[in-house]
Amino acid sequence: MKTLDLDDSIECIDIKKNPLTEHQLELLFQRTQSYEALFNKRAQRYKQRGLKDQVLSDTDYGELLSDHYTFLKRPVLLYEKTIFIGNSPKVVEAAKTFLDEQ
Repeated sequence: MKTLDLDDSIECIDIKKNPLTEHQLELLFQRTQSYEALFNKRAQRYKQRGLKDQVLSDTDYGELLSDHYTFLKRPVLLYEKTIFIGNSPKVVEAAKTFLDEQ
């Protein structure tokens, strides 16, 4: 988040304090058409539950995302119809380029 240098017009939501609602999760799903794209497979809870050894459907990923905030890949930057998910160098660079053009 610090490397994105977001201005004050950007609303940041702390999902630890304000977990996503079903409606918000559905909006993210509409942008990605995949719960798996939103899912953090590096989450400790994912490993602790032994989920990495299971074959999960997209519906399973959606249910897990509804279950606990740690399953959401972060950060998520949503701007109108454009979405950036996660903190990989490629995603961060794409987000920075996009924000510079706005």
